[in-house]
Amino acid sequence: MAAAMDYFRSCWGARSRAGRRGKKGSDSAGRQDGLLWYKDAGQVATGEFSMAVVQANNLLEDQSQVESGSLSMADPGPQGTFVGVYDGHGGPETSRFINDNMFHHLKRFATEHKCMSADVIRKAFQATEDGFLSVVTKEWARKPQIAAVGSCCLVGVICSGNLYIANAGDSRAVLGRIVKTTGEVVAMQLSAEHNACYEEVRRELQSSHPDDPQIVVLKHNVWRVKGLIQISRSIGDVYLKKPEFNRTPLHSKFRLRETFKKPILSSEPAITVHQIQPNDQFVIFASDGLWEHLSNQEAVELVQSNPRNGIARKLVKAAMQEAAKKREMRYSDLKKIERGVRRHFHDDITVVVVFLDANAISRPGWSKSPSVSVRGGGVSVPSNSLAPFSAPTMLSSTY
Repeated sequence: MAAAMDYFRSCWGARSRAGRRGKKGSDSAGRQDGLLWYKDAGQVATGEFSMAVVQANNLLEDQSQVESGSLSMADPGPQGTFVGVYDGHGGPETSRFINDNMFHHLKRFATEHKCMSADVIRKAFQATEDGFLSVVTKEWARKPQIAAVGSCCLVGVICSGNLYIANAGDSRAVLGRIVKTTGEVVAMQLSAEHNACYEEVRRELQSSHPDDPQIVVLKHNVWRVKGLIQISRSIGDVYLKKPEFNRTPLHSKFRLRETFKKPILSSEPAITVHQIQPNDQFVIFASDGLWEHLSNQEAVELVQSNPRNGIARKLVKAAMQEAAKKREMRYSDLKKIERGVRRHFHDDITVVVVFLDANAISRPGWSKSPSVSVRGGGVSVPSNSLAPFSAPTMLSSTY
């Protein structure tokens, strides 16, 4: 019951938070401009940050958060910065659930372990996965399509001079590092991606399912797990993890012809721990909507060569300009396209840029710092995402 209540709070909370946005005055909670939400500048324990989200889907499936200050429930406890980018698919339920629960679980396990570690983050992922499974179990009879909703999950934690990156899916974290001898910035990808387009991911799937020749299928020139989904790791997507949810009344296009004995997808994150160096300048956390249009190097060069204020919004704009160019249309015309239809031109795009302040990062991980809590926004729509709100949206925007 607790998990179900968490889920309902996440849906209604997302709506009420979005409804409070859109004011042009204060940037404290971010601003809304048409389908673009942004917070141009903010201060966290480890430096400055900038954040932007542009919506393409009828319902925003990307969710995101920046949390800074205490990373546990104990006092004193480890201090630092938490970044989450959750790229949902099939609907926003899973990404909203992660946004409402992942950081809470991380703080709970950090309190138990009395430190921040890869193990703490791994347990937070598992607890979030378990919580959403409980929601699906309770909702299944009334709303079976919730079993086919899932989310990529990218988490970054900066604490005590370390940068922890945990990823399940195909969002990406990229470090911008200065080369001392030349002064140039170079991109260093910190996250491992789990998309069947990569040969190593296909090999991993084939190794885990040696008796299934159809574990990965090339469909319409795109590699997909069981011919259904491109990613191999996620939160949610219960229909490919628990066979009891891969049956009627789930929609036939999600049902497999044969049952399965072991989970096809995994929620296990790939975790890297990076010791922050003096020449590490910033980290870009973004959903794949950005990386479809910009390379790692293009992104870090854009950040390095522009003012910090509004840099996440500038990255989103650069990606949209590339999307427009690919369709041989003007950027100004792309901006006029309403949500839902916009998805045919680009995906939801979420970008968080965190700058690494060497002085702040060198402080002990137990020293006090101001608390910050910001969530990425979107257009306020009814929360019943499995029956999408389809009224046309007239846009007037300046981004």
